[in-house]
Formats: sequence, structure tokens, C-alpha cells
Amino acid sequence: MGGQACIFYGAAEFSRDTDIVLLAEPDNIDRLRTALDELQAVSIAVPPFDESYLHRGHALHFRCRRPDVDRMRIDVMSVLRGLDDFPALWKRRTTIKTEAGDVYDVLSLQDLVLAKKTQRDRDWPMLRRLVEAHYTEHSSSPNAAQVRFWLRESRTPSILTDITGRFPKEVSEAVEARPLLAHAVSKDMEALESGLQQEEKDEQARDRQYWAPLVGELERLRHERDPGRAPGR
Repeated sequence: MGGQACIFYGAAEFSRDTDIVLLAEPDNIDRLRTALDELQAVSIAVPPFDESYLHRGHALHFRCRRPDVDRMRIDVMSVLRGLDDFPALWKRRTTIKTEAGDVYDVLSLQDLVLAKKTQRDRDWPMLRRLVEAHYTEHSSSPNAAQVRFWLRESRTPSILTDITGRFPKEVSEAVEARPLLAHAVSKDMEALESGLQQEEKDEQARDRQYWAPLVGELERLRHERDPGRAPGR
């Protein structure tokens, strides 16, 4: 659900981390513990490894110690802001088989794009590249679902002006939900860029609001673990 998934979709991102979304049920938690033991992984931050934190939206963080994966970090979540619950994500997943025969299940592209809408500035260029890669692959003969996806999620002005010119019917249906598309239609690039920037700021603010109580809980857990620790550090 993170950088490794971006690589699979052709929006390359070097990553030593592996981010996983997990169905937080007892059997899966047992499987996770077994996998972490095999990787000699240890918990490296709060919250502690407890299923209840996953249900509340926290991430669990681990660092591998086994020599062949030494220092690799694994982050596990079960609830993602703005995304459906796990069964729906699993139903929409993309399954990829490598030349070596390994099989990987990753978030669907649409869900991965939503997952990248965070308060972190570094996630937004990757979100843009994910949609650009998909557009490059399918732009010559897209289906209706792909056009709607680009209108909804593209952050590249040249792509938006191209799509709005080619698919006016779909634009008329999408512009109410995303008013900045009107600037793409009129080719007002300054207004379009401004609208994209504001859209990003608004989404970052929603992400900060979502995480505020969770961050507060983490600060309490850190203080309980290390009473002498200064808040916010």
C-alpha cells in the first residue's frame, strides 16, 4: 500500500520500507506475528503491537533484523483515512505475478491514489506520477471508468486540458464534484494551477484533522513509556 506498490504501477519510488494494510482479525494477527518472527522484526515505536490500535487507525512499526533484510522497516495498518474497509479494498486489489513466479496483492490504483492524499508534501508528487503513468499507458483508447478516474484524480494540467477537450460529456458530469475542471476546459492554466494547489492544501488539512487525536494518543503513550521525554519530541 506504499512505495513498493508505486513501483509495481510504474511510478518508481526507491523505498526500503514495506507498508501493509491488514485485515485485523485474530487469525491474521497470528500470521503477522509469525512473519515478523521469521524476519526477526522488532517493534520500534509506539503504539505497542496490539490489535486494538490497528482498529483505531494507528500504524504499527517494525524493523527487521534478519541479515538478508536487515534494517528494512515494515509499517502495518488496518484503517486508512478516506478509504473503504478492508473487504472492499481486497475485492478491488491488483494481483501481480513476477517473472520469478512471486505473487503480490497491492491496493488498486484508485485506492493507492487516495491513500497518498496525506499531509506529507512528498506524497503528492508520487500521486501525480501514478496517474500520469496510468494515463500514458491507456490514453490512446480509454474506457469510461478510466476517463472518470483521470478527471477525478489527475494533477497534471496538460493531461486535464487534454481529457476535458476529448471527453466533454464526461467533463459535464464531473465538474460539479471538481470545479477546477472548468479551468481546464477554458485552458486557464494559471487558475488551474491555483485550483490544484488549493485542492492539495485542503486535503492536507483534512488529513491533519484526522490524525490530530491519534497523534495525541501517541504522545500520551510515549510519555508513559518515557516519563522524562519532552512533549512533541
